[in-house]
Amino acid sequence: MIATNLENRNGKLFFARTDTAELIRAFGSPLYVMDEGRIRANMRIYRDSMAAGFGGGAMPLYASKALSFKRIYEIAREEGIGIDVVSQGEIHTAERAGFPMEKAYFHSNNKTDEDIAYAMDKGVGYFVADCGEEVDAVEKEAARRGMRQKILLRLTPGIDPHTYEAVSTGKVDSKFGSAIETGQAEAITEKALGCPHIELAGFHCHVGSQVFVSDVYMRAARVMLTFIKNMKDRHGYAASELDLGGGYGVRYTEADPVIDIAKQIGSLSAFMKELCGELGIALPSVRLEPGRSIVADAGLTLYRVGSVKRIPGYKNYVSVDGGMTDNPRYALYRSRYTVLAAEKLDEKETFVCSVVGRCCESGDIIQENVSLPASIARNDILAVLTTGAYNYAMASNYNRICRLPVVMIKDGSPYVAVRRETPDDLIRNDL
Repeated sequence: MIATNLENRNGKLFFARTDTAELIRAFGSPLYVMDEGRIRANMRIYRDSMAAGFGGGAMPLYASKALSFKRIYEIAREEGIGIDVVSQGEIHTAERAGFPMEKAYFHSNNKTDEDIAYAMDKGVGYFVADCGEEVDAVEKEAARRGMRQKILLRLTPGIDPHTYEAVSTGKVDSKFGSAIETGQAEAITEKALGCPHIELAGFHCHVGSQVFVSDVYMRAARVMLTFIKNMKDRHGYAASELDLGGGYGVRYTEADPVIDIAKQIGSLSAFMKELCGELGIALPSVRLEPGRSIVADAGLTLYRVGSVKRIPGYKNYVSVDGGMTDNPRYALYRSRYTVLAAEKLDEKETFVCSVVGRCCESGDIIQENVSLPASIARNDILAVLTTGAYNYAMASNYNRICRLPVVMIKDGSPYVAVRRETPDDLIRNDL
């Protein structure tokens, strides 16, 4: 099994000590399932290893875009970490969950004037400003309110993270941030320092997602700390915070490497402390933004098989009662997943097929070249593993299909965190 919260008990798949088939029978199909204990454990790995490596001022920020609903923010609050948010919707959800908004960092490469005003209304602690126009807009709104707003400036360090093109955001020619190489990063720093209603807390970068190469963060840190040194020398500005973004990889298949995140953070902290000594600067308070590596392996999706189509000499298809509406990532990125027959784990997997969804769309594919037992048939249960990140978050109502519920498991007991949508929900805003 690719994660320790998965078990084979007499041929049946157990997740977080719970029989997945019983979950389907209790809550219906399809179904997102989340392991609350794993979410907390993953948050604590970051929280505790960052405190040990960087000191008490360091803090992980849960990246909301990976998975956003009220219970996630309640857990983040209880675990004492921060969050990053990218929209009014995420801000509203976090606030309604009782999250302390002074520990929220507001991202997005295009915040509208309405977004900026809304975030200030809600007491968001930090804006991560992407460009000069945004600095001007934040300054204008803060001046109107007679306040000073803390910001970080998002910079692009020009790092290639050796990852998928679609999730690589640290290069110079990115839609995100201001490039250090071109001089734009220094220019926006000067602008921010000249704004009386802005408090420049420091800098941010993000080199991408699904990072498995150990030196990516070290290379980014070298670029960013050197920039901080240059800003101190040229402008007398000492950055108090440095946010290195998120991106540690997770295991979707057995072929993916295992990453010891605590060890990685320990190595990164040692590297940064030594480099700060060489540069003659104080180590800033460090932020990281884990999202996928907090929730991905804490989730799976359960389906019932509808049809098994065999085309002799060509291809086999297994259709399920969900699809691209609850997991669009194969259609978008050709993302790899592990698929299991939840009640037939002890049978040989000799039937190679495409697992496809129910949408009227040829691209509605969950995974190609899946090996399942030859006995797979209608009403069997399939489990798609490691779906906690970017599945519920990216779900849609395409074909007017209702979105799935989220069932959380705590200490072996399941509870509904997000209810299943109904057809009435689909027409709620129709006039």
